[in-house]
Amino acid sequence: MSSKIKIRKIQIQDLDFVYKSICELENEVLDFEVFEIIFNENISNLKNLYLIAENETEGLGFISFHTQNLLHHCGAVGEIQEFFIHQKYRGQGVGRLLINEILTFAEKNALKSIEVTTNKKRVENVAIYENLGFTLSHNKFTIYK
Repeated sequence: MSSKIKIRKIQIQDLDFVYKSICELENEVLDFEVFEIIFNENISNLKNLYLIAENETEGLGFISFHTQNLLHHCGAVGEIQEFFIHQKYRGQGVGRLLINEILTFAEKNALKSIEVTTNKKRVENVAIYENLGFTLSHNKFTIYK
């Protein structure tokens, strides 16, 4: 990649970038007003880490990471909630840079584990996460209301 990639914490002014990325990821137009409320709440929570990867001209992707204390781990664990790299920047190491920042955060905060869930329709993500060092170890069940 010709331009320098910078990783930084997401700020309020990154709302539009994250909104457009999530809408693309989910393949739907989300309610912007509700999205903005949740975005502001999540980025201000000190237990969360929201990062953006960018070059000199544009955002390349982002990751959101939430931590919580869980009884069955007897400590803190982290979970990647959203992880998106724009199509034209995939396969160029952008995701690896974001994951490395998450790993550093997890180590500094003595997290017991890092988890990520991917939708079964995104079959290519299993190989991507395994390549990033994750192990397919659980099933996740969901009820939609």
